[in-house]
Parts: sequence; structure tokens; C-alpha cells
Amino acid sequence: QVQLVESGGGLVQAGGSLRLSCAASGRTLSTYGMGWFRQAPGKEREFVAAIGRSGGSTDYADSVKGRFTISRDNAKNTVYLQMNSLKPEDTAVYYCAARRTYGLGPSRYDYDYWGQGTQVTVSS
Repeated sequence: QVQLVESGGGLVQAGGSLRLSCAASGRTLSTYGMGWFRQAPGKEREFVAAIGRSGGSTDYADSVKGRFTISRDNAKNTVYLQMNSLKPEDTAVYYCAARRTYGLGPSRYDYDYWGQGTQVTVSS
């Protein structure tokens, strides 16, 4: 199993940037494909970005494409989400997730392990 802990959330003005980190322990992170999801109050948890085991392939939700970048450093057992040009509609709790299976699909049901989440608030 793997344990995931997110950090880096906070309050930022529209147009600003944040970098989220997801630190893993318990297993080598390279064993897993990784994803970021977010959930706003009263809404379903939605896909944000995914990255393959070696970092060679990525996928993004249309709403964040061109603004967010997912990356990983397997030597540090860490996954990142760089968020630029933030908008108020990006406000949500952001979750890091790991999957044992191949694929970059957006379904949350494909992921096996989840972090506790970190709050991102973007003011207008």
C-alpha cells in the first residue's frame, strides 16, 4: 500500500499561482500512475490531471489545460501540480490519488489510494 499526503494549498488572488505537492510513503511511487482530482462544495469530485508511472505521458481536464502542469519526481517519491492563471472556479479541495493499473482515464473509480486533500481558494 501507499500513503499520500498533499500540501501547498492556500489562498491566492485570481491570476496567481500555486504548486501542490503529494508526498508518498510505504511503497515506491514509480509503481503507480498518479492523478489529481478536486471537489468543490456541493459538487462531484472531478478529474484534473494524470501522469503515467515514468512521467512520460500526461492528461488534463479541458478546464485546466494550458494552465496546470502535472509532474513527478520518482526519486523523491513526490508528484506535483503547478497551477498558473488561477480562476475563482478553481476553488476546491484538491486530492492526490494513485492507481495500480495502467491508464490515464478520468474516472475516480480507477484509483486505489487517496490523500486527505488540501484546500485551494482563489479570490476574485
